[in-house]
Amino acid sequence: EVELVESGGGSVQTGGSLKLSCGASGIPVADSDMGWYRQTGGLECEKVSTSSKDGRTFYADSVQGRFTISRDNAKNTVHLQMDNLKPEDTGVYYCAADRPATQNRRDPSGYCYSRWGYKYNNWGQGTQVNVSS
Repeated sequence: EVELVESGGGSVQTGGSLKLSCGASGIPVADSDMGWYRQTGGLECEKVSTSSKDGRTFYADSVQGRFTISRDNAKNTVHLQMDNLKPEDTGVYYCAADRPATQNRRDPSGYCYSRWGYKYNNWGQGTQVNVSS
């Protein structure tokens, strides 16, 4: 069974920082495309940042310059460093992987899987981030 477990969420003031971690079991992060997504109050699942196994990265315009995705292959973990946080960053953050094809694990609401499952078919349970004014 493949499992992704997010950690590192919490409550901070505007301008603060958090570092999220996604520990993967059953798949090698080094051989997987990985992503971070979030739900910020609505039902939509927003793509925040992705990291391809070939080294390409993506950042949403809303977090560009503030967030950094990285891999620690030795620890089989993906991180999301979140700096200069804003209240609009508040939400539940999910980690996702594009493998294995033989397993589909949905996010708790199912909205992330519904929107992005064609690419990322395995999701964690999420970690809460609260940014206060």
